Amino acid sequence: MILAVDSSAVVRRTEQWFVREGAPTMIEGYGFRSHVLPRMLPTLTFFTVGSLAWLVLLSSTGMSKWVLLGVIVAMMVSAWILLSLFVRRLPSFSRRTTIVLLTVYAAMPVIVPVLQYVAHERITTPGAEDPEYDWWVAPLWFIAFFGVAFVATMLGTTYGLGALLKAAIRHVIADLRNSVALLGRALPPMLFVTLFLFFTGELWQAMNTLPWPRVSLIVLLFAAITVLAAAARLRDEIGRVEQDLRPEILIGACKGTPLSGVEITEPLPPKRLNGRQLRNLLVMLAIRQLVQAAVVGFALFVFFVLLGLIVVTPEIAAKWIGEQVAIGWLGLPSAMLRNATLFAAFGSMYFSVISMSDAEHRQRFFAPVLEKVERTLEVRAVYLKVRGQVPA
Repeated sequence: MILAVDSSAVVRRTEQWFVREGAPTMIEGYGFRSHVLPRMLPTLTFFTVGSLAWLVLLSSTGMSKWVLLGVIVAMMVSAWILLSLFVRRLPSFSRRTTIVLLTVYAAMPVIVPVLQYVAHERITTPGAEDPEYDWWVAPLWFIAFFGVAFVATMLGTTYGLGALLKAAIRHVIADLRNSVALLGRALPPMLFVTLFLFFTGELWQAMNTLPWPRVSLIVLLFAAITVLAAAARLRDEIGRVEQDLRPEILIGACKGTPLSGVEITEPLPPKRLNGRQLRNLLVMLAIRQLVQAAVVGFALFVFFVLLGLIVVTPEIAAKWIGEQVAIGWLGLPSAMLRNATLFAAFGSMYFSVISMSDAEHRQRFFAPVLEKVERTLEVRAVYLKVRGQVPA
């Protein structure tokens, strides 16, 4: 193998390529302090500055409040962009820098409510107006908010969820022809299962008064079942991925990557993946599956809303519900919107689970995704070879 002129620069650019492809765990020596925390910094700063800016907004009223909000949002976005550009040049943080950053962020659940109390002599959190609101709920709320933000950012950064989600959405938008074919194949069996249930009067009665937060919990339950089913099935798909590391295969895989200038003259041995890397590949497959299920769910939602507008008149809805019909968005009956949401969530879950057991659909859907996984592994093999020959 003949290396590029500046192999260290090729290695750095290849690592950035892994990040853009949503496979950052393929970077050798990938760790929290060296790779994850630097890329988390812009998002964590966004949350921190936003929470402090919220205190300023609480003391403003009228038009000045909205002007100030626009200025704050612009400053937050600018800071996020500048920090993103900065961390691209910073390969890792020292132990001292890591401790300082984590300590400052950990102090935010204390700093924000203290500053809020000093400025307004009260702490404003969701539900603070409730007479039964206990004093200890506010600290827990701030701890939960910053804790969830930190964990979500860490997981999203570790496994490249943002890049994978953008790639999946681009795939759906760019491949509209296959998306239409997908809907043509997916909608008929889904409607066969759900269509007549849509006209159940008892369900309309329940949906007329069921609050949207509870409907959201039902949707999350269906989504959790979809994720569990996808995880169990996709582990088998990962096991079918082949690593053909012959020179001609590796040269083709490296085209369009920073390794395209590397001359490969011999086959390479397959490289073993650790648990984090396997999970990264699993997430890569799962996100594509979930985005496709979301497309089916949206189509089902639109279909049931249109069907309700055509078939279910206000008089029929009133008879089914037996009481005053609640009106929701755009003047549409809330029961119809909630029913459409419920059946869209159920239909997308049903489609996702059934499609993974259908050989034809699995071949059509997983073939391009598995090719991407195989290419990632082929590029990784060349990257490790080049990296191993970089002078220390």
